[in-house]
Amino acid sequence: MSISTILSIAGWVLLIGLGLYIFYILTLRSQRHDAKLNILIVLVLLIGGLSLATLGAGLVFVDQFEAGVVISPLTAGGVRPDPIGPGIHFVIPFIESVDRFSTAKQEYTMSGKLNEGAVQGNDAVEARTSDGQQVYIDATVRYYADALKVVSLRRTWQGQDRYINGFVRPTTRNVIYNSTALYKVEEVYGAKRTDLQQQIELQLKDQFALQGLILEAFQLRNITFSPEYAQSIEQKQIAQQQAEQAKLLVQKSQQEADQLRARVKGEADAVVLRATGDSQAAVTRAQGDAQALKLIAEALKTNPDLLTYTYIQKLAPNVGLILLPAGGNNPFILDLKQLQQTLPQPAVTPTATVPTTTTVPTP
Repeated sequence: MSISTILSIAGWVLLIGLGLYIFYILTLRSQRHDAKLNILIVLVLLIGGLSLATLGAGLVFVDQFEAGVVISPLTAGGVRPDPIGPGIHFVIPFIESVDRFSTAKQEYTMSGKLNEGAVQGNDAVEARTSDGQQVYIDATVRYYADALKVVSLRRTWQGQDRYINGFVRPTTRNVIYNSTALYKVEEVYGAKRTDLQQQIELQLKDQFALQGLILEAFQLRNITFSPEYAQSIEQKQIAQQQAEQAKLLVQKSQQEADQLRARVKGEADAVVLRATGDSQAAVTRAQGDAQALKLIAEALKTNPDLLTYTYIQKLAPNVGLILLPAGGNNPFILDLKQLQQTLPQPAVTPTATVPTTTTVPTP
């Protein structure tokens, strides 16, 4: 309860009390009792009651999220040119009054779902796209009254309910309808849905501002289509999904083929590398054998007894005598231990390995 209401009630209580006091005195006098009016009581009740009632009628409290328009027959146009903001204000009692407008944020929803919009039942905006397809759009506008322009808003619409039903709802539906007609149906539910929402919001901001309202946001909640077109969209999406699956299968086959080619190429490269390595190893071995034979030949030139010494080295360690064939029936019998002591040591020792198989020369 506001302070002005409390003062008004207190004033009227005093005036009613004054009336009851006078009625009580008159009742006593009608019964031939000696009763006199107390002038002081009458004056206190009268002046106090009138003062409080007048003060209560003149004091106006405006809430934090309100702006007031002073209705005054003493000014041109019937209203004061400047609004009053939140707080306590004083107007001319019993002559001026205040019409309050909410400056809090409000929203108005139009929806095809029951009990969701401001209007019960299906209240979606029915529109047509540029290619003639019928669509149904659910939308919400969030707005609030401009505290500095509530006087012009009051002059135009007289009250808050009137500008909601007379401006907010029809203007929003009209802008949605006209803006949707600029887009194809694929664009409305596809890539340009955001563009459509921004286009509607820009137009609504300009038109709301002309009325003294500030549009905070416009929300395109949902877009539905006729059953026939919804079915065609579903079939198109199914076809697109199948095409995507086929594309993925092709990509998978290509990847498997690439992997197979890479594996075959790797195996072929490995075979080439092994063949090259074997070839190089054979060349290296041949070169080593040739070098070894060359060294052996040079050693034999300088020391012919090297062959005999090598042969003896290959004999079993327990062999002491050796019989060499000779002409007639008189073979040579050699003492190996004595021969090893008398034979000179080789001057050159070959670095390569001497072949293990040696033929004993015939004298």
